[in-house]
Amino acid sequence: MITECDVLVQGGGGAGCSAALHLAQRGVRVVLLERGLVGGQASGVNYGGVRQQGRNPAELPIARRSREIWGRLPQLLGTDAEFSVTGHLKLARSDAEEAELIAYLDVARQYDLPLRMVGRNAIHQDYPWLGPKVVAGSFAPEDGSANPRLLAPALANAARAAGADIREHAEVVEHAHDGARFLLRTKSGEEFSAPVLLNMAGFWGGRVAEVFGEAVPIVPLSPNMVVTEPLRYFVEPNLGVVGGNVYLRQIPRGNIIIGGGHGEADAAVPWSRPLPEVTMLALERAVELVPALAGAQVIRSWSGIDGQMPDRIPVIGPSRTTPGLFHAFGFSGHGFQLGPAIGAIMAELVVDGRTDIPLDPFRVDRFGTTTA
Repeated sequence: MITECDVLVQGGGGAGCSAALHLAQRGVRVVLLERGLVGGQASGVNYGGVRQQGRNPAELPIARRSREIWGRLPQLLGTDAEFSVTGHLKLARSDAEEAELIAYLDVARQYDLPLRMVGRNAIHQDYPWLGPKVVAGSFAPEDGSANPRLLAPALANAARAAGADIREHAEVVEHAHDGARFLLRTKSGEEFSAPVLLNMAGFWGGRVAEVFGEAVPIVPLSPNMVVTEPLRYFVEPNLGVVGGNVYLRQIPRGNIIIGGGHGEADAAVPWSRPLPEVTMLALERAVELVPALAGAQVIRSWSGIDGQMPDRIPVIGPSRTTPGLFHAFGFSGHGFQLGPAIGAIMAELVVDGRTDIPLDPFRVDRFGTTTA
C-alpha cells in the first residue's frame, strides 16, 4: 500500500520540521520522513547559537526573517526552546581581526542588523572577565542562544498538531520520479508518493540531489562540542571570535558550552564522536578568552553530522532537473538559527510558487556539477 500526500519532506531537522509545520498550517497534506529521530543530527547536536552577526551577506535576509520567528516561538510552538536574547559578542584577537569586525559593520547596515563596535578601551571595561589577548569586539544585541535538543522536537509536535504526518526511523532507500510524482521507499518497505519532494536531509541531502542529476561537492562536518560543570554565572553574551575556531556560552544554571574544531564521523553508519585532542585545544582557546574558565571540569562531549559546502553556504531552492523537487541542505555548521525561516520559505515556494527571500546565491547548480 502506497501512502499518498501533497508534499513529502525528507529530513527531520529544524528546517524540515519547520517546513512540515508551515505546510500543514496552510492545509497541505504533508508526510515527513526522518531516518532517525527528529533533531538527531546537526539540528540537535550543535552549539545552540541563534546568531545573525558574521553571516555571509547572502544568508542575512534569511537570518533576519528567522530571528522574527524565533521571537514568537511560544505562540507558534508552545515553547521558546530556551531561547534567550543575551546578545552575541564577536571578539578580535589582533589588529587584522579588529579590521574585519569594522568592515562587517557596513554589511550589517545594508540589512538593518544592529551592531555595536566595542573598542580597545571599552572591551575590558564592559567585560572585565575577558583575557588580555582580546583587543576589540562587535556586539549584536538581538542575537542569543537556545537549546538545540528542544527545537526540532517542538517543531515536529506542532506540525503533528497541525495535521502533518511525522515518521521517525523511516530511512529512505529508494527514490523514483515518473514525471509527475515522486515515489519513495523506506528501509522497512513502506512506500510514499507525492507530486512534490522537499530534500532537507542534511549531509545526506547531497545523495538525494545526486539521484536527480544534481551532484554537489558536499562533505560531512562534525562539530566538536563540550560542556563543563556548573560555574558561577558571569558570561552573559554568546561569545564567538573572528575566524570561528572557538565559541562559548554560559547557560543560566552555570554550565559553559564550548565548541571548536571538528570530531570524526562515518555518515554511512551514521556515527560520530568528538576527539580528545581537539577538545583540549578548544578548551585552551576558551581559557585564553575567559581566564576564569581554567580548571573547569568537562562533564560531557559530543558531536554529530552536518553537511558542508565549499563556499560555506547551503543549497536552497528548486531543482534544475526535476519539477516538483526543492532543496534545502548543506548548512555548513550554521543552520540552527536559520531553520525556522527555511521551513517557511520552502512552504512559500511550494504553495505560492515564490518567496521574497533572494535565493539565487544558493542555487544547486552553482558548482557546475548538475547534469540533465
